[in-house]
Amino acid sequence: MAAPEHVVEVEGLWKRYYAGPRGRSLKTAAMSRLLRRSHSEELLWALQDVSFTVDPGASVAVIGPNGSGKTTLLGLLSQVFEPTRGKVIVRGRVCVLLEAAVAFHPDLTGVENTILQGMVLGMTRREAVSRLDAIIAFAEASDYIDAPVRTLSLGQRARLGFAVASHLSPDVFLIDEVLAIVDQEFHYACYDRIAEMRRQGCAIVFVSHVLEQVQELCPRAIWLDRGRIVLDAPTNEVIPRYEAHSAEHHRSP
Repeated sequence: MAAPEHVVEVEGLWKRYYAGPRGRSLKTAAMSRLLRRSHSEELLWALQDVSFTVDPGASVAVIGPNGSGKTTLLGLLSQVFEPTRGKVIVRGRVCVLLEAAVAFHPDLTGVENTILQGMVLGMTRREAVSRLDAIIAFAEASDYIDAPVRTLSLGQRARLGFAVASHLSPDVFLIDEVLAIVDQEFHYACYDRIAEMRRQGCAIVFVSHVLEQVQELCPRAIWLDRGRIVLDAPTNEVIPRYEAHSAEHHRSP
């Protein structure tokens, strides 16, 4: 029997932004782009020659210091950004939780946002509605599910955002730091839900600075630094080397 194909394939991925020199006026920056001038100081490579794959049911963490390219990578996987060079293939339905309730419309209620998110992912309204009870129960959101999302606390939005994204039957679930802002009790509910999703074949790509969560959720970790992969290996190998490198960097003058 043939092995299932990767649900995520990243090959030779480069992503470039333009970042002009400090102090340059907006007019000068706009004219530079208009005239397609190429100044080396304007080029910022957020990702450089990044390649990896993720299989169905796998859980992979992406770690690294601020500015290492982690969120840019998730943006490319979710097709918010386009690569400068290279290839990104993500197969199946993708749910993205880049920050608490990032995809929610603030003036719509939790119910309305849930139905809308389901329909955005290709469900019928009936299918989206059928998941409402499970989402409300998981998030313990019955007291505020009919309120506009803008009235909810950050923790409530994080709970609801995770509940919605994780109950819409994704093939790939992209998470960025959201679990850092929910309470400890909800952490365990999230861990159990992620384990269940993996058993059903959903792949998880998890970005976090909280290494304890990385160790708990992901047997594999990818360490990014300055847009390049430093190490892609079992988490219990990556984290000690990452911590040692961070400590050494902190001690350096």
